[in-house]
Amino acid sequence: MLEKVLLPIDGSEHSMRAVETVKELSHVGGGEVIVLHLREREISRAGAYDLETPDEATDLVDRVVRDLKDAGVSARGEVRTTMFGNAAREILAQAEAERVGLIVMGSRGLSDFGALLLGSVTHKVIHLAGCPVLVVR
Repeated sequence: MLEKVLLPIDGSEHSMRAVETVKELSHVGGGEVIVLHLREREISRAGAYDLETPDEATDLVDRVVRDLKDAGVSARGEVRTTMFGNAAREILAQAEAERVGLIVMGSRGLSDFGALLLGSVTHKVIHLAGCPVLVVR
């Protein structure tokens, strides 16, 4: 199950806690960790625009991959661009394409809905994933 682990991150506090959890799991199960960050694009009346720069996205993934490797974890990173609202679909597609045995993700992301117990992306991934999902609070 832990031969490949998908770790979707967005830079939120909860996703950074998921990084720490993956470090612990990797020492038990070994395997490879795929760090996935989705650069979302928003569409408005003025056109489409990125919610972050490519450099910001790459820096985030590189920091996490370096942190994992420094902890002795086999890791690689990937940054993909998607339209706002498609994050869950992209995470699930990546999990299927990579044939991961586990998805580890934070319970909430960067949205303003702090009162929610579970973020909408995490909720969708839990219900639609073809593999186990570990949610970190």
